[in-house]
Amino acid sequence: MALLCMSTATLPLLIASPAASQAIAGFNSNAPVNYEADRIELQDKQKRVILSGNVDIAQGDLRLRAARTTVAYTDAGSLRIQRIEASGGVMVNRGTEAARGDVAVYDLNRRIITMVGSVSLQRGSDTLNGARLVIDLNSGISSVDSRGSGSGRVSGSFAVPKRD
Repeated sequence: MALLCMSTATLPLLIASPAASQAIAGFNSNAPVNYEADRIELQDKQKRVILSGNVDIAQGDLRLRAARTTVAYTDAGSLRIQRIEASGGVMVNRGTEAARGDVAVYDLNRRIITMVGSVSLQRGSDTLNGARLVIDLNSGISSVDSRGSGSGRVSGSFAVPKRD
């Protein structure tokens, strides 16, 4: 069962859908990172790769799409990706979960994805909206908060099972 947290007052909410629990839990962050873009620029001295135009990055069944990304790496004989920064209509999805925002940072070492700016998280028919989303791939916990939003509140909608 995945745990989803919303805060200004940190209200934990358990989502009982088995499919939803598959969305984050059990992610293989050791899978290779594949990418496509209209343009790729390798900046070897800065140890980064700039991808621009219809960027599509996949790691296992996790997918990130954006207008532009910067991929920071170390070079110890082979490239080791450390961090991916994405901007411009960022979309991250895995399984039945999809998140949208203006900017995202995927810290591959910590296995955390942080999205900011008009964030929307959708899991099945449930939705959450706020200013910032943090997805912890280690714990399977996602949290949405209102930091920096004008309304100061998190909003959303949860589907209710039909009763006879």
